[in-house]
Amino acid sequence: MPVFRIDKKQLSFPHPTLAREDGLLAVGGDLCVERLLLAYTNGIFPWYNPGEEILWWCPKKRFVIFPSEIHISHSMKKYMKKHTFRIALNKNFADTMHRCRLKREFNEGTWISDEMEEAYCRLHEQGYAVSVEVFEDEELAGGFYGVSIGKCFFGESMFSEKENGSKTALIAFAQLLEQQNFLFIDCQFHTEHLERMGGRYISWETYVELLQKGLQR
Repeated sequence: MPVFRIDKKQLSFPHPTLAREDGLLAVGGDLCVERLLLAYTNGIFPWYNPGEEILWWCPKKRFVIFPSEIHISHSMKKYMKKHTFRIALNKNFADTMHRCRLKREFNEGTWISDEMEEAYCRLHEQGYAVSVEVFEDEELAGGFYGVSIGKCFFGESMFSEKENGSKTALIAFAQLLEQQNFLFIDCQFHTEHLERMGGRYISWETYVELLQKGLQR
């Protein structure tokens, strides 16, 4: 199946079901706010190496966490009881995203380029990109950022400055999303870490149904 090329001058995407088996749908375009919103509201997201053309993905099976199903292991429960935590939203979006970039650059490489940082900061200024920070005993422990539209949250990247920092942030945020009747956290791709946190696959049909329902709220 061919990969579609999109034009910067045309604000559109191929139909999401036309993505290849690995999830790759299209190449090209730009990261303007309007295109990013169009992408996320259709289950599409950008993911590419810095310096290369923008790649747009839409996996046919979706890996998600339902807020009510966030898994807290026995060891995490014990850990969280031993410390005092405080969760903050949008404490410093640019810093949180940059920390995610630095952690990934150090460990395995990152897709978070200058272009991506600038684009998601613009999304944040428009009220769509959100950062989550957790403080352990008043010191920054970890966090993550993503895109929030309607009652849907699309996770992007995480970081930890202390042991279990990103896990604690995700647990606290999932509990907050459950209280606010969010339908799902889109994890985009499967990882064993997120599976242990409660992530699971759902079909494209189920995902689209939830996405459309969440966007109407």
